[in-house]
Amino acid sequence: MSFKKMLEKLLLVQLVLGTAILPNDNNGVAKYAKDVCPIKIGSEIPSAIIKDIYNKEIDIKELTKNQKSIIIFYRGGWCPYCNLHLSELQDVEADLLALGYNIIAISMDKAANLSVSKDKHKLNYKLYSDSKAYASKAFGIAFTVEPTEINKLKSYNMDLEASSGETHHILPVPSVFIIDENGIIKFEYVNPNYKERISGKLLLQAAKN
Repeated sequence: MSFKKMLEKLLLVQLVLGTAILPNDNNGVAKYAKDVCPIKIGSEIPSAIIKDIYNKEIDIKELTKNQKSIIIFYRGGWCPYCNLHLSELQDVEADLLALGYNIIAISMDKAANLSVSKDKHKLNYKLYSDSKAYASKAFGIAFTVEPTEINKLKSYNMDLEASSGETHHILPVPSVFIIDENGIIKFEYVNPNYKERISGKLLLQAAKN
C-alpha cells in the first residue's frame, strides 16, 4: 500500500471518529471506545496534569512548549499490544529525534509502575502517568471499561485498579498525536480497535510530512 493510500485510510478513521457522538457524561468520558470524540486536527492541545516516572506533576502543555512533539497514549504496561507498539516505535525513535521531535508516551499506569515498563522493554523515550485520566479526558479519548471486560482482563492477570491505583476503570483509546512548536495538532491516529496501531514506518512518514 502506498503512503498516500495509507494516509487516506487514516483520514477515514479520523472522519468516522469526528462524527462520533459526544461523551456520555459530563466528565468527558465516553461509555464505549467507539464513542470517543477526540480533539480535532488544527486544535491547540489542552492543559492537563500528568506525572513523570518520579511521581512529579507536570502540565502536558509545559512539556511540549515550543517543541515539536509526538504524544502517544497507550493503555498500560499490562497490555501486550501496547508493549509491541512501543517497541516498534522505538525503532524509529532516532529518526524522529533527528527531525526535532520530543516523544512522550502516556498511559493509565500509576507513576510507580512506569519504571517497570521502561526497564522491561528498554525504552529510551519518556513515559508519563495519566492515572487520574485528566489528559485522556482533555484529548477526548477516554472511555469506561465495561465490568465484563474488567473481569476478563483479571482472568489474564491484568488488573486495571492495581495498575492505575484508581477505581474509575477508565482507559484511553490508543492514540498518537503529532504537535507542532505552537502546540497545534497537525496529525492524529485514534482507533477504537486497540489491536490496530499506527506503524512506526507510517508515523515517521507522517512526521516528515
